[in-house]
Amino acid sequence: MADAAQASPLDLVIFDCDGVLVDSEVISCQAHADVLSLCGYPITATEVFDRFLGRSSKQATMEVEAELGRSLPDDFNARLQERLFRTFEQELRPVAGISDALDALDLPVCVASSGSHQRMRVSLGATRLYDRLAPHIFSSSQVENGKPAPDLFLFAAAQMNARPAACVVVEDSIAGIRGGLAAGMTVLGFHGGSHCRPRYADSLRQAGATLVFDDMRQLPAILGQLGEKTAPLAGFSAV
Repeated sequence: MADAAQASPLDLVIFDCDGVLVDSEVISCQAHADVLSLCGYPITATEVFDRFLGRSSKQATMEVEAELGRSLPDDFNARLQERLFRTFEQELRPVAGISDALDALDLPVCVASSGSHQRMRVSLGATRLYDRLAPHIFSSSQVENGKPAPDLFLFAAAQMNARPAACVVVEDSIAGIRGGLAAGMTVLGFHGGSHCRPRYADSLRQAGATLVFDDMRQLPAILGQLGEKTAPLAGFSAV
């Protein structure tokens, strides 16, 4: 890929974390549902998925508290974090093929996640990805507005000295796709995580993803074709 990279107009690949680097969304939605239900807000993991996937815990908490008409218990975040991190350390796996994809890329990469830095230290650490991606790991806690606002993606691009129009975002959530598009970036929709339902690819397309894919091993070839401005991208599921 070296020759293609030299000619590429692309500056940066921005990865979401949950569901893109680590296969964490099923674990996360279940933990969130369990703790919310214990705190007096009955909700299923499926409902958490539908309402909060790709959004920050802060945004989800504000919405729940507005519906409840009261604050969640003071120890809500601590209880959620304890349950989530314990399960991450026991069960979390990297997204299949992500290490090979990262090895094959000739472009700078970074992470832009709705999750906290502590959460990413645990999840990326448990899957042996943290050291290879640090220090280029950015959280919604560093910006005013989380996804679907463009703030986090623009912040990541600025930190990496990249032009927004020359950035490619890899996302698995509708909120993330909308945020990347609002930042003026090319957005790829990944639907290879264990949380992705049948026809989930259609939802990502409808949200505006330039193309969708379900095997992370395809990513280097996709980026190579984007860099060469080849259209259509043969063999991939474009809009």
